Amino acid sequence: MADPTRKKLHLTAFMRPVSLHTGAWRYPGAYPDANFNLSHLKSFITKLEAAKFDAFFMADHLAVLNMPVEALKRSHTVTSFEPFTLLSALSVVTDKIGLAATASTTFDEPYHIARRFASLDHLSNGRAAWNIVTTANPDAAKNFGLDEHVEHGDRYKRAREFYDVVTGLWDSFADDAFVRDRESGIYFDPEKMHVLDHKGDDLKVRGPLNIARPVQGWPVIVQAGQSEPGRQLAAETAEVVFCSPRDLASAKELYADIKGRAVVAGRSKEHIRILPAALVIVGDTVDDAKAKRLELDSFVHYDSAIASLSIALGLDASKFDPDGPLPTDLPDTNASKTSRAGVVKLAADEGLTVRQLAQRYGGYSGLAFVGTPDTIADEMTVWLEQEGADGFTVTFPHVPQGLDDVVQKLVPELQRRGLFREDYEGTTLREHLGLPRPKNKFFA
Repeated sequence: MADPTRKKLHLTAFMRPVSLHTGAWRYPGAYPDANFNLSHLKSFITKLEAAKFDAFFMADHLAVLNMPVEALKRSHTVTSFEPFTLLSALSVVTDKIGLAATASTTFDEPYHIARRFASLDHLSNGRAAWNIVTTANPDAAKNFGLDEHVEHGDRYKRAREFYDVVTGLWDSFADDAFVRDRESGIYFDPEKMHVLDHKGDDLKVRGPLNIARPVQGWPVIVQAGQSEPGRQLAAETAEVVFCSPRDLASAKELYADIKGRAVVAGRSKEHIRILPAALVIVGDTVDDAKAKRLELDSFVHYDSAIASLSIALGLDASKFDPDGPLPTDLPDTNASKTSRAGVVKLAADEGLTVRQLAQRYGGYSGLAFVGTPDTIADEMTVWLEQEGADGFTVTFPHVPQGLDDVVQKLVPELQRRGLFREDYEGTTLREHLGLPRPKNKFFA
């Protein structure tokens, strides 16, 4: 019998794009239009809710991805729904699963963000989450009247002030401000409305917000930066950290660093969930899962793949025999020695040809759990127990089958071990994640 006191994993689903693997849309049986097909997306979120996932996470881009046209024309991320609009629609076909959307602090205004997320939180009865990003793509700046991107440090400085303004706007009204007293004719108590009147270095916002305080107090705050200012912003503001460590050692360092910074900032480390992105491929045997990975990688076009491998190695890999092994006498370059050593080790460990190695780097080269439900559960247990993660942001190899394999095969094994919930214990995303409801800054 599973131990009810055992620490459990949190699982969110990364759904924009529906797979981070660039070959996903070409996989046999996959839906090639899944990013822009509402019927498919409704089926995905209902399956994930039935599997008791914490949240359905929609990332965002404010420009077509800045990559060469030869690679771009093969990308299934060129067209996708605006995440906030989509989640609003999906809120009416779900009851429990969280709804997380990215919104930029560089190319939007605090009042807009506060209104949208407060609205989604009310529409969904307390399931909204805001993924704070500063927007890295320099092409996005050109879509918002700028010739050059805003400098990295300035973006994070604005983001920190932006967070204070948005959360202040969410606290514009006390929870009991709207009395709606028919007898007296009083709709709300003006003594329980706060005018923010913020005047800062980057932002000037009067307030108050014209929406009641969100059901959760504040929607859950998600943050994804891993740079020095990104880690600090996460430590000061985030309740969920979406990150991309490649191995357990780097994950443990990131986990300890961000939670340690949070304590220094006066927060409880128990109020932050670290959820690394992980590609999950489930097979009937380990060899079967590895074969699925190789087949998936094979759908990455070689021209795009070899360019990715060249970047990783710091040299022109197109001159190598694509169906031969990676040469052992590689010349010295200025590429990262750690990154390059990782490429060489991967090729040797898995016996990959240059083509297969290139397709791995061109498809998805991040953290992956590839195996049976049993072996994947073993690996996830190690990450949880050794404080490399509080759970994972699961990315699927392709949809629908890759998603079905996770919810129908892996999740039951995690539940059997007592590592994942068998049912939701609350109704809000904060309750799913075990996070407290924030106190109002202005009203007791």
